[in-house]
Amino acid sequence: MTRQVPDFPAAAAANRTNDAGERSDPDTTSADEFQPPSRRLRRQQNDGEPVSSREADGGQDPQPQEGVQARRRRDLRETSFLVTGSAKEPATKGWRGVLAKMGLRVEPSKEELAERADVQLVSQHWPGPRTVAVVNRKGGANKTPTVVMLSAILARYGGGPVLAWDNNESQGTLGWRTEQGPHASSVLDLVDSSGKLLSPESNAADLAHYVHHQAADKFDVLRSDENEEGDHEVTAEEVDIAHRVACKYYRLIVMDSGNTSRSANWRRMIDHTNQLVVPVTAMEDRAEAARLTLQTLAARGDHEAELARNAVVIVSESTDAGRGMTGETRKRAKIEADRIETGFREFVREVVRIPYDPALVNGPIRFNALQPATQRAWLRAAAAVARGF
Repeated sequence: MTRQVPDFPAAAAANRTNDAGERSDPDTTSADEFQPPSRRLRRQQNDGEPVSSREADGGQDPQPQEGVQARRRRDLRETSFLVTGSAKEPATKGWRGVLAKMGLRVEPSKEELAERADVQLVSQHWPGPRTVAVVNRKGGANKTPTVVMLSAILARYGGGPVLAWDNNESQGTLGWRTEQGPHASSVLDLVDSSGKLLSPESNAADLAHYVHHQAADKFDVLRSDENEEGDHEVTAEEVDIAHRVACKYYRLIVMDSGNTSRSANWRRMIDHTNQLVVPVTAMEDRAEAARLTLQTLAARGDHEAELARNAVVIVSESTDAGRGMTGETRKRAKIEADRIETGFREFVREVVRIPYDPALVNGPIRFNALQPATQRAWLRAAAAVARGF
């Protein structure tokens, strides 16, 4: 007896009911509903019927091809195979440096890393020239040593031309504390020759007739007029001319100043200034003069007030006792320097402390003659100045 096998799609269709509970007509149900998608696709393709992208992908929505390409291009632009970080150099100072020289790779201390960061900062080259003005109404406030030290550090580490300019209205002392070149030229000689120096035919070597190069510390000095019999005071127009020449040949200009904030050359110097530095020693009258200098600038408003707010105060642990400072005198100087440092902190951008060093008291100033602690302190001061550029 032959067994009858029912047609499964037809039987299933015969038993199907619609949403109303009525049985579906098997003759109206397509057998394609019971075929796998791949077989149904091939049948539709053979019959010439349109095939949707969803059906062709087995029921999955395909990713737009253009979106994939756009995302891939974006990822490539934002990705780099170059290593951006540099390998940290081993320690060079202290016991860590000793071990590193023995072949052990020892990481530098926090202090050495901070020193490296300061060196990196003062070694930068900024677009366009920068002018630093070192000011204090009171004489003996350490203005000239500050000019020399900042110029030396910025030139030694940063390279490139750096000028220390004595902008005293008559006769300053910057020439006394630095080396003299093979001539006696001053700022007045440079002003007289400004037409030649500003001409297209002039070059940097021509400046050697007017500035005094510091062989060890790598910067140049523009001296004030040292003619004791003369009565000429530098004018605002002469400051403009000299500054124009300096900006053509130097990337950094550090200006010493006199004690009169009302003089024409002093005020014109401030007009050209990008960063103000106020030095002070551990004496109350120097500190008071520094405060009054900042107060005067703040009262004038605009550019001068901004310079006062952004100023760097450098407090040196020295007094008029000079080389004769005894242990007790130096102790009192430290206490007074603490008080002055604390007093200025809330009024300016940064305050930097400089220890007493006999190499700064008399005679020509050279960076290599300073004690290591003093060299580090001046590097910290120069970095504070550079942060204002």
